[in-house]
Amino acid sequence: RRSRAMVPWGGPPVIKPWLKQNQFPRFNPNGPYVGRGPPPWRPHGGPIGGYGIVVAPPIWRPPSNPPPALPAGFRVDENARYTGIVSMYHKWKGFGFIELSQKGVVPMDRLFVHWKSLQSDDRFPFLQKGMEIEFGIALQRTFAGGFTVRAKNVSSVGGLNIALQDDLDAQQKSFVGGQHLRYTGTLKFFTPRHGFGYVVIDPGYDVDPSVPSELRVETAEVNAGGKQPRFMENLAVEFGIWRTIRGSYKVYNMTLPGGHPLTQDALENRISMGPQGFVGEVFIWNWRHGWGFIRLDPGVPLPPRVMAKLAQQQAAARQRGKMITNDRAMYFRRTDVAPGVVIQQGLRVQFQVYIDDKGAGACEVRYA
Repeated sequence: RRSRAMVPWGGPPVIKPWLKQNQFPRFNPNGPYVGRGPPPWRPHGGPIGGYGIVVAPPIWRPPSNPPPALPAGFRVDENARYTGIVSMYHKWKGFGFIELSQKGVVPMDRLFVHWKSLQSDDRFPFLQKGMEIEFGIALQRTFAGGFTVRAKNVSSVGGLNIALQDDLDAQQKSFVGGQHLRYTGTLKFFTPRHGFGYVVIDPGYDVDPSVPSELRVETAEVNAGGKQPRFMENLAVEFGIWRTIRGSYKVYNMTLPGGHPLTQDALENRISMGPQGFVGEVFIWNWRHGWGFIRLDPGVPLPPRVMAKLAQQQAAARQRGKMITNDRAMYFRRTDVAPGVVIQQGLRVQFQVYIDDKGAGACEVRYA
């Protein structure tokens, strides 16, 4: 007898997942099927799936709406402080919403909050639903040219920094030797794009044989001083170890030796040149990779140390075959941009300057 097994040269065709094979039309709420039930889709040649498999039609959902436009003439005191309750916060996506206690200050009495606006002592800043917080309100320019509002300088009520992570860890995590016991090792790599890396423990520690010599570290346990950690590799580090509910071991609260946070300033020996502000125009912005250059306004003097570092930086670039078109261009990264600032080519900005091992650059980039 002929085998009923599915083979490439006979029998019914292989069924691929329907989301890949069939793209259903978007349901139109004003279309001809309103009030008559779902439209009669036939994904496999009939009202039910091929070979007796019932295929449910997709559920229509209204598209998400952009933030409401501010009414004409809207004004807000950006120096005032307000209080509110966190109505929702997505820890791993880094944003949420606040319900204001003072009604009528902003449309809908609801405010967007981003993790970069948190004044926090946590290595992975976040909020919890239902907690009461204090904050300011900032106007943010949108891509469409209008304005919306968001929370800024978010703190605990009274102005103290937010500190949640260590207490929650003590309640929820199991540690090897204790929460504050530290080990040393070498960070093989950490990639923020994928959110993880691996650390090799230095030999000689008396730990349980079940603890591997190579441990995974994830973004939430990279202590970057409350900022976004950067790509790192072959770096001496200090850390704790915790055990997951599935029995695997991972790195806890990774820092530089001595407990110093893994900040960009520390890794690159960055030195700020003080609060003096400069003004210029963004003439290169690589949105995909998050870096760009600011053309300093003519006639504006730079500190001598900055000029020396710029000359050193440009000489190194020429040796790599780069062509320098502006010897007063200041390099900056997305992490150097203040929260709420939408960078685009031609934007007028004000900024501060710094020097580091690689040269000089711009930081604290804001609207001019």
